[in-house]
Amino acid sequence: MSLGPIMLDIAGTTLTAEDRELLRHPAVGGVILFARNYAEPAQLAALTAEIHALREPRLLIGVDQEGGRVQRFRDGFTRLPAMGRFAALHARDPARAREHCDRLGWLMAAELRAVGVDFSFAPVLDLDRGLCAVVGDRAFGAAPEQVAELALAWAEGMRRAGMAAVGKHFPGHGGVAVDSHHALPSDPRPFGELAMEDLVPFERLIAHGIEALMPAHVVYPQVAPEPAGFSSRWLREILRQRLGFQGLIFSDDLNMGAAAAGGDHLDRARAAHAAGCDVLLICNNRPAAAALVECFADATDPALALRLVRMHGRGGHDRSHLRECPDWQRAVDHAARLETYDSLDLGLDDPTDSETNVG
Repeated sequence: MSLGPIMLDIAGTTLTAEDRELLRHPAVGGVILFARNYAEPAQLAALTAEIHALREPRLLIGVDQEGGRVQRFRDGFTRLPAMGRFAALHARDPARAREHCDRLGWLMAAELRAVGVDFSFAPVLDLDRGLCAVVGDRAFGAAPEQVAELALAWAEGMRRAGMAAVGKHFPGHGGVAVDSHHALPSDPRPFGELAMEDLVPFERLIAHGIEALMPAHVVYPQVAPEPAGFSSRWLREILRQRLGFQGLIFSDDLNMGAAAAGGDHLDRARAAHAAGCDVLLICNNRPAAAALVECFADATDPALALRLVRMHGRGGHDRSHLRECPDWQRAVDHAARLETYDSLDLGLDDPTDSETNVG
């Protein structure tokens, strides 16, 4: 049985009988985990193993583990700095900033792979234009080339740990003040301005083979009347054809406030799918998730199957051995320094520190 186009959540730290039945439905392709699904690493590893054992090919398991404000698993995991910390370091030493993005991208991915999580919805490719509080220090800065440079290093670190990257939020969420979790933002800029600025990180990572992207629940009225995640112009014409993206497109959560522009939950799902979203994400609404699963019960797409395969995690360290790894210890040390220090004197120039990439 192939994987389907619906990705949904579960309520607790273990699977219920209802969860198991729903996750075995052919329309389901994956599970997104939240802080409520986590108690400690051994519990999480048992949960992911049970989810993976339900199906063949196994269901995908994802989580938002960006760092900073958005890190679902904390106790028992390294506390990751906000991406804005790397922007500050980049102003002083771009090469160091790239190196540490690579290391901490590897660290984030390695820790998740050690407990059976396939991927994190990261990195953020938005620009911090000083307008959008929901983006803010989740971004690698304001300059397009800098964001592209640091995000690419983060994604390469993830890839070395056996994890695919998911860039978000195409074509850029940084130009609006409204939080799309609660209402629908509108960005009035013309396509030419977006192409010269916000699209640059997406183009760069597409050129380097990023495996997946997530569009924004934002309207760009000078380009298309619908939010990007419901727009065939954005997803099929611009992203697929003009930019040549061949990877997986995740919708953003169809339960968010901004998604109401697409109608009720079934209408939203149909619109996002028709526009070009491969995987439809529905969170914190089990009745809507059950309705979407039934709506897409007969959905078949060979191209989707191939794209989904790339999202499965590869390899992975045993957790106890990972913590004994010198590269893990170095990366944890740098994460702590970036998280703790507010000045640019981050103490990262220790001559005893290895300059080699982690592995």
